[in-house]
Amino acid sequence: MTKQPPSSRHRVVIVGGGFGGLYVAKSLGKAPVDVTLIDKRNFHLFQPLLYQVATGTLSPAQISSPLRSILSRNRNTKVLMEHVIDLDTQRQQVVTPNQCIPYDTLIVATGVRHHYFGKEEWQTAAPGLKTIEDALEMRRRIFSAFEAAEKEPDPAKRRAMLTFVIVGGGPTGVELAGAIAELAFKTLKDDFRNIDVQQTQVLLLEGLDRVLPPYATDLSAKTAASLERMGVNILTQTRVTHVDEDGVTVQQGDITTQIPARTVLWAAGVQASPMGKVLAERAGATLDRAGRVMVDADLSVPGYANIFVVGDLAHFAHQGDAPLPGVAPVATQEGKYVAQKICAQIAGHAIAPFTYKEVGSLAVIGQNAAVVDLGFIKFSGPLAWFIWIFAHIYYLIEFDNKMVVLMQWGWNYFTRQRGARLITEAEGMNTKPIEVGRHVPDDRISVKV
Repeated sequence: MTKQPPSSRHRVVIVGGGFGGLYVAKSLGKAPVDVTLIDKRNFHLFQPLLYQVATGTLSPAQISSPLRSILSRNRNTKVLMEHVIDLDTQRQQVVTPNQCIPYDTLIVATGVRHHYFGKEEWQTAAPGLKTIEDALEMRRRIFSAFEAAEKEPDPAKRRAMLTFVIVGGGPTGVELAGAIAELAFKTLKDDFRNIDVQQTQVLLLEGLDRVLPPYATDLSAKTAASLERMGVNILTQTRVTHVDEDGVTVQQGDITTQIPARTVLWAAGVQASPMGKVLAERAGATLDRAGRVMVDADLSVPGYANIFVVGDLAHFAHQGDAPLPGVAPVATQEGKYVAQKICAQIAGHAIAPFTYKEVGSLAVIGQNAAVVDLGFIKFSGPLAWFIWIFAHIYYLIEFDNKMVVLMQWGWNYFTRQRGARLITEAEGMNTKPIEVGRHVPDDRISVKV
């Protein structure tokens, strides 16, 4: 393990290249500081559109941007593809497997991951959606299900292959359910000869009494109605008690039911990245039930004025009755604020605590269907869908991605075709033995990645 040479300028280390960390780095591009951005990946991922990769609308490169390219004009910024494993607050060092990186100011923006509520063994049967690999695995399972059903002579097994269960009725679950319904009932309707894709079942399971629980009740009702018109079956007040490769077991009141399904997708919850626990152990940070760090009003860790937490990992409860949501606008504003805070500290000035400027909440249901809550007005339908489109184009990082995604959506809108319907897997990936009549990997294309 090597140590970084000392620097005469203020050293800012950012852990995580998501919206929060990236906007700290971008905003410090002309500041009199040396910035080091550390991420275990070499790209920034636009997570809100991962579900479109999972359902074949977009390709991974269209929602990803190389971090070095984004920050290439920031001459004071260095990007390291590393994995942070520890933190030394006494020596003010970030620890990776290869080196110790000193800091004067540290920003932790490592986000969240899937939460299976103590049932981690369910992850194999019900993948979540947080990374490119997750999206590609979902895409493989979704399209492989149709391919396997095309070859399956047994009606009961074929029905299970054409049953898609999404666990969790939040924005991600709603978006996945709507996209799979459009895929089955519109995009693929003429593509198969031995199966009727109109027999596809898309089930959306939610533990509470309505989908989109954080939204206003009228928007939740409109969302549910839109999904049902698209062919999605919504089961609310439904608790999942077991998940395996044969389907899910659910409980509604005192009634327990097993749902045969070969494709189960998880969108039910998130928990903080392991860096939350590191901050708790090394800096005495207080964590909430999901493992997020309780931050002060200036986004710093209590007791450490030079350590900040931004984005989904931060539990900011200084504005309103609930903590700020884990969405891109929050992380972006937090990143910009922390950059201003650092510059003010260096100059010896004080600035006001962080205040989030509400920009509203959006969720897409399907083509021409979305819901928008701007606080002063709430609405749904085609106008909401257009607002959702341009909001997401706005938050894409690079101009070429904005243009490519906009053109791809335009093509999809008029043709109802999806150009990224590839079934791929890493070469040498372990697969289960082929069983007659089972959802098996024999119909997949092996692509070297």
